[in-house]
Amino acid sequence: MHRRAAARSSTPRAWRPDLRKELHVLTLIAFIGALAILIAVHEYGHYRVAVACGVKVLRFSIGFGKPLLRWQPKGSSTEFVLAAFPLGGFVRMLDEREAPVSPEERHLAFNTQPLRARAAIVAAGPLANLLLAVLLYALVNWAGVQEPMAYISSPPAGSIAQVAGLHGGERIQSAALGDDEPRELRSFEDLRWTLTRGALDSTPVRLEVEVRPGAPLRSVLLPLDQIDVREADAQLLRKIGIVTPWTRPVIGEVMEGGAAARAGLQPGDLVLRIGDADIGDAQQLRERIRSSVRAGAPLAQPWRIERGGRLLELDIAPDLADEEGAKIGRIGAYVGEPPQFTTVRYGVLEGLWGGVERTWQVSALSLKMMGRMLIGEASIKNLSGPLTIADYAGRSAHGGLTHYLTFLALISVSLGVLNLLPLPVLDGGHLMYYLWEGLTGKGVSEAWMEKLQRGGVAILLLMMSIALFNDLNRLFG
Repeated sequence: MHRRAAARSSTPRAWRPDLRKELHVLTLIAFIGALAILIAVHEYGHYRVAVACGVKVLRFSIGFGKPLLRWQPKGSSTEFVLAAFPLGGFVRMLDEREAPVSPEERHLAFNTQPLRARAAIVAAGPLANLLLAVLLYALVNWAGVQEPMAYISSPPAGSIAQVAGLHGGERIQSAALGDDEPRELRSFEDLRWTLTRGALDSTPVRLEVEVRPGAPLRSVLLPLDQIDVREADAQLLRKIGIVTPWTRPVIGEVMEGGAAARAGLQPGDLVLRIGDADIGDAQQLRERIRSSVRAGAPLAQPWRIERGGRLLELDIAPDLADEEGAKIGRIGAYVGEPPQFTTVRYGVLEGLWGGVERTWQVSALSLKMMGRMLIGEASIKNLSGPLTIADYAGRSAHGGLTHYLTFLALISVSLGVLNLLPLPVLDGGHLMYYLWEGLTGKGVSEAWMEKLQRGGVAILLLMMSIALFNDLNRLFG
């Protein structure tokens, strides 16, 4: 089944050393920019509500360590600081627990405020991040973004989609989680998000499928509740079987010295057959290349291709590569034309509500995954740290403004949710103290607070260590 892709170049940019340097610089800038924005919004939430509650703020700092820039607006009691290490920030308020406070300013101290005011000030930081996510998602919805249409590629053999009867080339018109009403899918990204939610929620997904234009829709049930969420990882969509949008099996850029170049493949070649298997789309071609290995050695096979209207046959043996301990085939060439694209854009109210919905869904999914990791029902490999975040920041920035805004929204949700966890060193830990105070009428004792603080630091350091290990494993493993 062949469809004409949108009019775009099918040859990716060459991977030049200067381009690699540009991407590294872009990654660094995008990462620092993301941190600065998210930290500033978080701390501004604390600052703004503190001022509104009548608390004197002494310092508003983005980053830790030596101040690089400091200023104090005329008539303000707050010193604003930009510090050397932008991996956090803080708002320092007048507080009798930290330093002596003069009697005439005691009413301005944080610790003398009513419980509801202290709770509001602490909660304002994470809530500011969640509100930022809503705004960013809404901006993307209003601006519109080019996304692939929901035509699916050939599912890998044995995958859930393949067993359910999908073959590739179908257009998915709508999808429903469990018993929910089907919702129209505007793009392949909508489909991928629905499948991810279904898998992580252990909920079947019902698809309404158009096999060919004008044909009656048929319903296909994907039993995603059969997926073991402990194995949820980067290969999740591969296990489901819906990995990439449908594209023609055309060769893109050919890398110098690779198997494709040695065999004589050229950009624009349309692959029709490998060995005894017909090739219907780019995903099928990728799967065939990956599996061209026998007993740990590359398997040479005849390829039938179409080049400029002529049929040719080439014998190609892939190079070997390691993937999670298994040998797979690689040919050293980009595979597949760009998919068909559509512009996804929403109206003002619809786009804003979509931002609220997506923020809620990502928040709920994040909390659910954290809970499952805590009780061993999900892999701790899902934890990501600064290296992975920096990598995704660079990729999203390279993909354009809307992709970068979507990345910022996702990280902003994660930061908001993380800070609401009931760990003593986080905002959620302080809210936990205030809940105890509200229920018992007295605050947590200094002795208990010190013990809880130590435990919270230990847990946070453990989480950071696991995240950093996962980062290194993903990037260099």
